[in-house]
Amino acid sequence: MGTLSANLLLPSKLNPSPLLKDRQSSVFVYRTRRKSKKNQSPNPVARLFGPAIFEASKLQVLFLGVDEEKHPGKLPRTYTLTHSDVTSKLTLAISQTINNSQLQGWYNRLQRDEVVAEWKKVKGKMSLHVHCHISGGHFLLNLCARLRYYIFCKELPVVLKAFAYADGNLLKSYPELQEALVWVYFHSNIPEFNKVECWGPLMDASSPSSRRAHHQGNQESFTSNLLEEMPKPCQEDCSCCFPPMSLIPWSNAFNVDDSQANLNSSESQGLQQQRS
Repeated sequence: MGTLSANLLLPSKLNPSPLLKDRQSSVFVYRTRRKSKKNQSPNPVARLFGPAIFEASKLQVLFLGVDEEKHPGKLPRTYTLTHSDVTSKLTLAISQTINNSQLQGWYNRLQRDEVVAEWKKVKGKMSLHVHCHISGGHFLLNLCARLRYYIFCKELPVVLKAFAYADGNLLKSYPELQEALVWVYFHSNIPEFNKVECWGPLMDASSPSSRRAHHQGNQESFTSNLLEEMPKPCQEDCSCCFPPMSLIPWSNAFNVDDSQANLNSSESQGLQQQRS
């Protein structure tokens, strides 16, 4: 974005007021009063790099055609979370399919800051699969892909906390879901950010410490090992996998093998940097 500049032309002879003459001849420094900053918004840098905190009062939950206590291994269950920069509020829809009405409009298509997720049962084990769009679609997203990846990782514990809070009745009825692994898919047209990570059990991934552990450098090796053991649904019809197909269209274009290759490449580059 460009900025406008202008040359200010001042008259050659300017007669200052007597008040200004007194100030210029005085030994005291006069300062103009500044407006109070009480009503001003916080520094955006502080909001960006400060701690991510979940506030239940800013969360609106919509149950759309789902039973609050129906096990997701028997009835499809998805989460669609969107954020409003105007009201700073979160809207979470819990439904059998992604709530596309939340994702319409030019603003949402420009920002692409939604988070969608689905419960899956693969070979009898429940897991939560979370999808984030990092870049691709228009050039603005590509320019700030690294920053978007950082923000999504920073805010993910808050997102998972919102899921657990909104679906509290479900987790109370089936506490074993707290132990389900959380798989996070980062979708990007840049190989460095197009990957999948395992954030551990839901009860741990929704805590702020999960992000600190992610920064410690152990996450990639931890994810790399788990990707090799990542359960894949059965090719034939069975009762141990549900739903039979992903409820999120994005996941059809995601290649776990490519993500594994990206992780192995980043690990080898890290080793080479350490040796050098």
